Amino acid sequence: MAEFDSIRQLPHSQEAEQALLGAVLLDPEKFNEIVFLKPEYFYEEQHQQIYTAMLEMYNTNRSIEIVNLVDALTRLGLFNDGNAYKYIKLLCDTATDNLNAAECAGIIRDKAMLRALIETLRELSEEAYSEVGGADAIIAEAERRIFSIAENKFDLSFDRIRDVLRDNLSLLEQLSDNPDLLSGVKTQFEGLDRVLVGLGKGDLVLVGARPGMGKTSFVMNIAANFAKATKEKVAVFSLEMSSEQLVNRMLSSEALIDNNALRTGKLSTEEWKRIAAAASLLSETQIYIDDTPGVTVNLMKAKLRRLKDVKLVIIDYLQLMQSEHHTDNRVQEVAEMTRALKLLAKEFECPIILCSQLSRSNEARSDKRPMLSDLRDSGAIEQDADIVIFLYRNDYYSKEEDAASGEAIVAECLVAKNRHGPTGTVNLIWQGKNFRFYTPEDKYDHVG
Repeated sequence: MAEFDSIRQLPHSQEAEQALLGAVLLDPEKFNEIVFLKPEYFYEEQHQQIYTAMLEMYNTNRSIEIVNLVDALTRLGLFNDGNAYKYIKLLCDTATDNLNAAECAGIIRDKAMLRALIETLRELSEEAYSEVGGADAIIAEAERRIFSIAENKFDLSFDRIRDVLRDNLSLLEQLSDNPDLLSGVKTQFEGLDRVLVGLGKGDLVLVGARPGMGKTSFVMNIAANFAKATKEKVAVFSLEMSSEQLVNRMLSSEALIDNNALRTGKLSTEEWKRIAAAASLLSETQIYIDDTPGVTVNLMKAKLRRLKDVKLVIIDYLQLMQSEHHTDNRVQEVAEMTRALKLLAKEFECPIILCSQLSRSNEARSDKRPMLSDLRDSGAIEQDADIVIFLYRNDYYSKEEDAASGEAIVAECLVAKNRHGPTGTVNLIWQGKNFRFYTPEDKYDHVG
């Protein structure tokens, strides 16, 4: 097998490469259709050099014709005058005017991707044989590198407004018959859903609050609400709490049992029945929890691909994540991670709810309600997020007796940024002893 591998040629199409370069020389306008190609996509070294020269001419607004190309090649030291002219003349003689440049470029790109895949698999095989780093690390790296090849896709076309309008009008007709058709992921908090009209596919939703304000409970309430209502998959990355701690809180919320009673196990017969009913209800949902500490975006991506068809992702929380490229500049690291998470939301076509700590700057103000400037570590958080929601409770600062006694108190849900619609404040009720938010109109009787 090794001998057979050694005599096999890497995937390439010399004919496609020659035909494409020659077609551009006959009609330089065709270069506009192939600018997504990189020089290394060409297998033949001389074709890489010719395309490099064409690309330089394109970037400097020089006409791509034989005389200019020969000059560029000789000036770059890639060919001498005689050899350059001879080969370029050959390309022109074998080219056709009616060549579909985009299709031909697609062939060249696909062959390049196959070569990259072969090389990557060879390297991964060597790493696996070396046994350095462990199986999990090598598998995660394999997925990252293979999918980075798969993501190397290009589309140079525009959407004509006529076509977009037709699609939009068709969608409006469908919405008139079914208003919930594109309502997105609903939080099941009625007031908040009215403002947001649901969380859209590909949205990065940031939930910011000071420590202890209830952001973990808030996002887990959303996870449970959505999972119960739709039976769809929800992925939760919990970087602060273990799976057991998180589920314990969810049981307290669903059964309306004081969390202290759950922790001590001192439960009445009636409370045990409510716990059993809540556990039965939650076990029927498709909520998946990963409590790996210091997880990276690439590791999240690999796990989500294995889970498949996830409709909502929750990450708690940003400041505990690790960057793929560790530096001493935390602002740069956070910017890199939020951008990667936004791309992740678009790739999986589902909302990602990202929890984030806020800085202490609001505590110096008389009105301590959070603002966008309070986002900790980087302005890129605000820039990359489609929706920014802040949680605020006055009792957090005033130390009201209601908070200490565990009674329900008012919490403000501040929609500070909404790329798709209005901003504003929605009042919720916070029941700290059950780690639960609900709207003032809802009774939220316990299950069972």
